[in-house]
Amino acid sequence: MRVLVVEDDAALARQLREALEAAGFAVDVEHDGESASFAGSVEAYSAAVLDLGLPRKDGLSVLHDWREAGRGWPVLVLTARNRWSDKLAGFNAGADDYLTKPFLVDEVVLRLRAMLRRTAGSATATLRSGPLAYDVVQGRFALHGQALQLTAQEHKILAYFIHHPGKLLTRTDIAEHVYARDLDPDSNTLDVLIGRIRRKLGGAPQLVTERGQGFRLVAADADG
Repeated sequence: MRVLVVEDDAALARQLREALEAAGFAVDVEHDGESASFAGSVEAYSAAVLDLGLPRKDGLSVLHDWREAGRGWPVLVLTARNRWSDKLAGFNAGADDYLTKPFLVDEVVLRLRAMLRRTAGSATATLRSGPLAYDVVQGRFALHGQALQLTAQEHKILAYFIHHPGKLLTRTDIAEHVYARDLDPDSNTLDVLIGRIRRKLGGAPQLVTERGQGFRLVAADADG
């Protein structure tokens, strides 16, 4: 899952990037409001972490720009402001959650995972597709109740699929939501990763290839 972090404090931005990447997210970082407004309006993200106190354009204006551009992905707002009126303004602008500084970066990870789980339509902390289960809080997969061993990139790809079960995902969808902005996988690399995940799943659930269109994660066996 690809996340945009917008934070003008370089040290904090680095901490957030490192924590989110360690948790399996692909991360892009912007340090000012104008750059963030543009990036969020033209790039594909699964979620964003947005500081309100930004140079060149404030965070509430950035959030308004994103929503005006039709970007509906969840946004976690970070701010040093703790007044109710400030929080209300953030929610009214389209924020999905709110964290007041100082905070633990681990809490940012947990809140992001919770927002993505709700976006996927799950009321519990576990996403499922047949015998495949994904613990959103721990960021762990299990197949038939046993831990599923995946590389970091396999984990990112399968996490994106299980957040969109049954949905046709194109190669562009996967590239835009799984890889950070400075990484652009070629077709062969993606095919290799999909093939490795498919073998580890053992056919239930199955990653079905729809030739010339993309892939689906389906709970029951299907012809690929």
